[in-house]
This record gives sequence, C-alpha cells and structure tokens, in this order.
Amino acid sequence: MSDAKDSRNPAGIRVGDIYEDCSFHPVFCTEIDDDGGVVLSGISLIDGSYPRSCDAQHCGPIRIPVVDVVAIKQDLNGYALRRKAELRAGDNT
Repeated sequence: MSDAKDSRNPAGIRVGDIYEDCSFHPVFCTEIDDDGGVVLSGISLIDGSYPRSCDAQHCGPIRIPVVDVVAIKQDLNGYALRRKAELRAGDNT
C-alpha cells in the first residue's frame, strides 16, 4: 500500500476513522467511494443517522480523535459554533 497523499482525500481519511462532516457531526467512516471524486460515508456518532456523506476534497472533513467525541456529543451546538468561528478565522488569513 502506498503512503502517497491523495489530493482527492487531503485528510487521508480511511474506513474506520472518525471524521467531522459538513454538519460538524463526528462520523464513523464505513465506506469510501472513489469513483472520480472521493465520497466518505458513515454513521453519525451523535444521533446514529446514516448514511452521512461528504466529499473528501470539497467539504473539508477532518479526523477527530475518539476522545473528543464525548465532549462534542455533550455540546454539539457549542462545538459547531467554535468550528465555524475557526473556519471563518482561517478564511481571513
């Protein structure tokens, strides 16, 4: 297996990883569809909703450590507000 970075999946998310989706949910990745682009699919660790899917390149998913999931679950709205502020600040740099 190659360790080369795939520009279609900049975060290098793989099946079994936990990532933040477009709605700031921590998602357990269950499938990666790489036909053309790379679409990540999985199950929300907040409410169990599925399939939750994101474009690995255009949605900007990031890996989340499993230890952070409990804190995010306790205050998803607060987490989402913090992440939106971080993303806005990043756009201004």
